[in-house]
Amino acid sequence: GDNFAEMFAAMDDEYMKGRAVDVKDISERVLATLHGTSAVDLTEDEPVIIVSDDLAPSETVQMDKSKVLAFITSKGSVNSHTAILARTMNIPAIVGIGEDLNRFDGRFSVVDGFTGIVYIEPDSETLQRLEEKKKQDEENRELLQKLKGQESITMDGTRVNVYANIGGLGDVADVLLNDADGIGLFRSEFLYLEKNDYPDENEQFMVYKKVVQNMGGKKVVIRTLDIGADKQIPYFNLDKEENPALGYRAVRLCLDRKE
Repeated sequence: GDNFAEMFAAMDDEYMKGRAVDVKDISERVLATLHGTSAVDLTEDEPVIIVSDDLAPSETVQMDKSKVLAFITSKGSVNSHTAILARTMNIPAIVGIGEDLNRFDGRFSVVDGFTGIVYIEPDSETLQRLEEKKKQDEENRELLQKLKGQESITMDGTRVNVYANIGGLGDVADVLLNDADGIGLFRSEFLYLEKNDYPDENEQFMVYKKVVQNMGGKKVVIRTLDIGADKQIPYFNLDKEENPALGYRAVRLCLDRKE
């Protein structure tokens, strides 16, 4: 696993570089399954900043969002899953800082996701400034709430549909809270990523049904399962490919494995 991860890490393409952690994730999950242990334990009583070399998709999706204040990783890129999922979950993240992380261990820190700066044990003046910045951001969000319930129309009268993207049923509350016109993309692969075996047809149907019902007649677009390339799942048993991004994935997989 490490050999393949190193191959990806050495590639010139930034996106492919970001897939190194996915390869490592799969190998570690297989080993953990063979040993009969859990690959990761992120249970915490109080909210924390998650500091790690990198985080795999399987680890990130299984976290309790309410317990995570921010992410800091030494590896990864803006295209890595940690960064993408952090944006989806609205959690500040600083990825690929490329340094030893031991100095963060157990110390009170503040992550500024706007600037990409981490403050370790900030003095009272810095802390006050950062709290002001946080307050300002919260006020700006509140200001946006005034747009709720209004039609999405430009000054010259053009109607624009503003849709939200979701990864599962748990994201629908945010869609409704922010008054989106519908769901433009339901990333159906997360139903598979969160499990150790195929979810059955009824299980999937019930999730899709609840999403559609909760959206109360607004448009919902469910994307064809996007597995393969950067989203590998061990129980799919996919062969290794030289260029998985253009290979056996997503709609090709679905048309081939109709069951």
